[in-house]
Amino acid sequence: MPFLTANMLTSFVESAISSRSSRMGRAAHAQITKYLYPSIPSFLSNHLVNMYSKLDLLNSAQLVLWLSPDRSVVTWTALISGSVQNEYFSSALTHFCNMRREAIQPNDFTLPCIFKASASLRSSLMGKQLHSLSIKLGLISDVFVSCSAFDMYCKTGLREDSCKLFDEMPMSECNNSMWNAYISNSVLDGRPQDAFSAFIRFRSVGGESNSITICAFLNGCSDTSDLRLGRQLHSFITHSGLDKCVRIKNGLIDFYGKCQQIESAEMVFDEVREPSDVTWGSMVSAFVFNNEEEKACGIFMQARKENVEPTDYMFSSVLSACAGLSVLEMGRSMHGLAVKACVDERVYVGSALVDMYGKCGNIEESRHAFDELPKRNLVTWNAMMGGYTHQGHADMALALLKEMTEGKEVTPNYVTLVCVLSACSRAGSVKEGMKIFEVMRERYHVEPVIQHYACVVDMLGRAGMVERAYKFIKAMPIRPNISVWGALLGACRVYGNPKLGKIAADNLFEIDPQDSGNRVLLSNMFAAAGRWEEATVVRKEMKDVGIKKDPGCSWISVKNVVHIFQAKDNSHPRNSEIQAIIAKLKSDMKVAGHVPDTNFALHDLEEEEKESEVWSHSEKLALAFGLMCIPRGVPIRITKNLRVCGDCHSAMKFISGIVNREIILRDNNRFHRFKDNQCSCRDYW
Repeated sequence: MPFLTANMLTSFVESAISSRSSRMGRAAHAQITKYLYPSIPSFLSNHLVNMYSKLDLLNSAQLVLWLSPDRSVVTWTALISGSVQNEYFSSALTHFCNMRREAIQPNDFTLPCIFKASASLRSSLMGKQLHSLSIKLGLISDVFVSCSAFDMYCKTGLREDSCKLFDEMPMSECNNSMWNAYISNSVLDGRPQDAFSAFIRFRSVGGESNSITICAFLNGCSDTSDLRLGRQLHSFITHSGLDKCVRIKNGLIDFYGKCQQIESAEMVFDEVREPSDVTWGSMVSAFVFNNEEEKACGIFMQARKENVEPTDYMFSSVLSACAGLSVLEMGRSMHGLAVKACVDERVYVGSALVDMYGKCGNIEESRHAFDELPKRNLVTWNAMMGGYTHQGHADMALALLKEMTEGKEVTPNYVTLVCVLSACSRAGSVKEGMKIFEVMRERYHVEPVIQHYACVVDMLGRAGMVERAYKFIKAMPIRPNISVWGALLGACRVYGNPKLGKIAADNLFEIDPQDSGNRVLLSNMFAAAGRWEEATVVRKEMKDVGIKKDPGCSWISVKNVVHIFQAKDNSHPRNSEIQAIIAKLKSDMKVAGHVPDTNFALHDLEEEEKESEVWSHSEKLALAFGLMCIPRGVPIRITKNLRVCGDCHSAMKFISGIVNREIILRDNNRFHRFKDNQCSCRDYW
């Protein structure tokens, strides 16, 4: 091989950085050592430190630095920059301190990196010291240094210091980066109105908006659900000729999605000639946010046909769609794609996997995905806790809470404790749940909010302690909401307390007079108690004011196709086969001794008509279809939008034994796993 010059070796190192190839980088380093050692030029050492830092090989970068006799601010900045880029913020500060010990002064490239590290660590003390050093060195007048200092103050919560620094900057020296930092941090800090005012000031001094400015403004509009202002900005974007920018298009898709204007989001998406992976991900997320999970899965599949490589964000969004649809087979397919793309162990994708398996009723795979994650955040822990909640595994939820707090990995928040209390409620663990509620403020430093109170009312009500639940509501320090009164009304329905149920219903009607569910529940409670006249009055009131009952429906996924059924539904192409299986099940169950609970027909009909009524419930139709299409040995998974009725619950237990199949039913409250004539809820739901 001919002799390689320093410039040629430099190009090899730069190629390794651009291709993200550590193997190529180490080969280039070997060639440098072979041809130039021991007189390696300092600029080549700097390139090597920069390469190893950017390829997340910090130990190698540090070793090269220590072996370099002529370490300069460029060498140290390369190491510090790489540490920050790979989120080793504490290491970046350590390297900075070591550089200062060598009496090397930072430059206008070093300081922005170290300000970012301080901001990420929320270290305001270090940030102030850096600000002081910047002034001492005369570098604070550099717009990038001052912008980084301003961003640090915003991120560490020192709002007054950030405003003071911004006001001290002459308007003529404030570049786009400074204004963008001000606008973006105002939105992140929950002050969108300040961001809007800053945008107007920015425009008044002749500032030229770019994609960062526009997207920050759109985020502010999303946070305030200000559709009118967002549409005005969209018009400004069009007139300014910025509508060709894909990044701004992505921001518009996200904005319209969060404002529940999915048609507008689709319109913007269709205008993008060459969508990026972020564009596709934004559209998937917009569909998920608007409960259009099927369309979210469809747009993901379309992106795959266009050979788009899914990002972490896209995977987490489509997994959320699979969780919402409860389509385990598709969720597993997405898991396989994530493994193939080597992103399944990244915290956002891993958390979505834990959540998806939990919401699809496969708690074992959910726990496996949880245990496999090398790094977990609070979302991951809460997703696992939510999985145990849906299954009613109070013991596992309590054990996870103990593991979470003893490990000191993360601190529980209000969502964590809502999950724990809900799990205790669904398992009938009143003693354990009340103990958690009583100590949550002192032990977990979480102030009880309305969701926690609703969980306690639900827990007491499910256990039949209806009067105690009502006393608890009256003693609450905050005003009861729909969830609290709804939990009491549901308990009164189950335990036959129409007097107290009427009190709960009256409060619900006062809070939300248009909610059909509460009136239906009250009517059903009267009907179950045989008080047909009062049930009819409630139904008539609904009709008079134009309130319609949300139709109950169930769905089941077969070969990645979702089949939806409503009560008394005969529209399915294979309806005749479904009815034949229903007839056979009725016959077999009658022989086995099952007697339909016609109280759940909830109509003043003859007994024979009532029996026919309960057999036409949507979950039974979905089950019959599942028995036709899903092979033996594979669990039948059904999802229902309402709570499963008592007769369907009893029938599912009987059927699981008769056909020797596992049936997993997810209603709007929890999972029921039927097997061998038993249910995982132990008839407590």
